[in-house]
Amino acid sequence: MKSRLPAPVLLLLPAIIVLVAVIVVPLLFSFYSSFTPFRLTRPDSLWTFIGTRNYTRVLSNWDFWVAFGRTILLLTIALNAEMLLGLGLAMLVNKATHGQRLLRTLMMFPMMFSPVLVGFQFKFLFNDNIGLVNNALQSLGLTDQAIPWLINGNLALFSIIVAEVWSSTSVFAILILAGLLAMPQEPVEAARVDGCTPWQTFRYVTWPFVMPFAFIAMTIRSLDVARAYDIVKIMTDGGPAGRTELLWTLIGRTAYSDARMGLANAMAYVSILLSILFTVYFFRKLAAARQQIGAEW
Repeated sequence: MKSRLPAPVLLLLPAIIVLVAVIVVPLLFSFYSSFTPFRLTRPDSLWTFIGTRNYTRVLSNWDFWVAFGRTILLLTIALNAEMLLGLGLAMLVNKATHGQRLLRTLMMFPMMFSPVLVGFQFKFLFNDNIGLVNNALQSLGLTDQAIPWLINGNLALFSIIVAEVWSSTSVFAILILAGLLAMPQEPVEAARVDGCTPWQTFRYVTWPFVMPFAFIAMTIRSLDVARAYDIVKIMTDGGPAGRTELLWTLIGRTAYSDARMGLANAMAYVSILLSILFTVYFFRKLAAARQQIGAEW
């Protein structure tokens, strides 16, 4: 008797085949190649097994850890700035009595741009010769010469942070606004009756409730910033002199410019592991915030 697969399995089989073909197979191939000296210019090197030599080189590579530290710096500054700005936007929109739907739509506007387009947009804005920022500063008399935003290392990193914050603050704003709209008003009214100041009401009533929403946004954005590539590639390409090199721009340069695909894949898997650690940290914070709400509310 011929055995037949259950109907649900047959219906899901095409999707499973596609997922295996476009996700599982490339992952397995890249993981295998991270244990080889695979170079794009030497295809036969793919079949030479060298064990964990690539991973040892990554962990002892100073450039990798400098890029990792710079990525953490970008992540820390960008996430905190986005959270503060998103919180402010969400509270302002929540207080609006008219046109709140329009404001919510406008708040999502930066999310509609692809990172590549954002990179080109801010590369033009911070151009030292024809950029809008320098022209505005000079027209207002705040400076008498062009500021090399994308040429100076510190200013270039600042410019990238501005682009990241502009493009993704709306993620925090939307999620925190969802928390504010879902928040029951009885505790807020009780705090007002008890004579709490607006700051005390926000600190001890509003913020604990919306904190889980902020941690969800932090989890999403930490993964985005940890693998930031498009904006940095377009704006500075890791320059000047590697001063804005992040993890994934370094991995891309190692893989395609230097053609060392095996080493680049090892870098990628170490970076993925570090990203998972950050995700676990934020999920623990999220669970703690939820338990606090359950205990207090």
